[in-house]
Amino acid sequence: MSQVIQAQLFPGVNLTAVHTNKFKSSYFGVSLLTALDRDRAAENALVPWVLRRGCRTYPDLQAISTRLDELYGGALEVTIEKKGESQCLCLNASFLDDAFTPGEEQLLEPAVSLLGDILLHPYTENGVFSKEYVAGEQTNLIDTIRAQVNDKRRYSMLRLGQEMCRREAFGISKLGDEESAAAITADSLWRRYQALLSTAQVELFYCGSAAPERVQQAFKTAFAKLPVNPDREQSECELRITAPAEPNVVEEALDVTQGKLAMGFRTDGIGVWDEEYPALMLLNAVFGGTSMSKLFMNVREKLSLCYFASSALEKFKGLMMVSSGIEFEKFRQAKDEILAQLDACRRGEISDEELDGARRILSTALHTLTDSQRRLADYWLGQAVAGIDETPEQLAQRLEQVSKEQIVQVAGRMHLDTIFFLKGKEAQQ
Repeated sequence: MSQVIQAQLFPGVNLTAVHTNKFKSSYFGVSLLTALDRDRAAENALVPWVLRRGCRTYPDLQAISTRLDELYGGALEVTIEKKGESQCLCLNASFLDDAFTPGEEQLLEPAVSLLGDILLHPYTENGVFSKEYVAGEQTNLIDTIRAQVNDKRRYSMLRLGQEMCRREAFGISKLGDEESAAAITADSLWRRYQALLSTAQVELFYCGSAAPERVQQAFKTAFAKLPVNPDREQSECELRITAPAEPNVVEEALDVTQGKLAMGFRTDGIGVWDEEYPALMLLNAVFGGTSMSKLFMNVREKLSLCYFASSALEKFKGLMMVSSGIEFEKFRQAKDEILAQLDACRRGEISDEELDGARRILSTALHTLTDSQRRLADYWLGQAVAGIDETPEQLAQRLEQVSKEQIVQVAGRMHLDTIFFLKGKEAQQ
């Protein structure tokens, strides 16, 4: 069994510690949470990558790699996440758990100290980030932004979010845009880094066997030099309730052989905070969120209208988004049938087998979160963004109480907002 302990170490600096003996490694990290902003998103996304290049004590990747080897082959990774309308800049680490080190050597303190050094004491030249490091990571960021179009399925969902929420912060890419990324300099990035240290919400995470008191002390010591600010950002997200009377239809033509149909629904304001959220989870699972769903079994398998068809929730934003791959000429048929399957949910045409299967899949997914430290870290980061402390097990218990009638009620609150169709340059509807 694991024990989850949450504590505020400093104003706006919070620690979630999962005490467990399940793993041979300890996994921990620091995340800076800041509001998505079109002018700052690219700079924000670049900061942790430049930090990863070197710090005051270990000034380059080779020195950091040597230090990781000294700590029994530890690993450091950077991820940029978007949770609702928060951009999350994450530095995560994995090290051999103290319970498995030779001679009972303690790695927690030096490993957390290394993470603190990387965040708080970066390698600098002339009082700012190294121009070489910034230029190198800037090129990588621009390449990543450009490469988003290569995965057409993900690209269509990215574009759906941008069009659906073009007047909301959620429509901003977690990586920013190419023009903003190209304009970054070592000086401007250093100023942005200083602002993030002073104003961003800071979420610390730990998963391993060390005693909670020792974990808290290690993080307090390593991050004691964070600027003191009792008014750090707090995560917020605009939940737009209504959808337009007629859905917005956006088409884009690229050199593709398979169409991508993406459809975005507003959930009438139901998000992860609400009592109806478990019913929304089950609706999504029955509709398109599993391999037993109506979209998969009917639209894909029975009618062969799609190469793939699934739905997913943006739980921090109150959206349900459908992704499908189709022949260009089947746009209307596929769209109409996807809507017909949602109508079936609204009418209560949900069999006991569908409901029981969806409930079982979701419950299993929540319970198996504890088998992955990385997934646990992502789950608790999301909870920090939402400002709630419900455990996966508690959410699974709420799922067990949801009735078919509650799912039908939630289905009746779904409203189609935007349709995005990625078609071939020569395709005609």
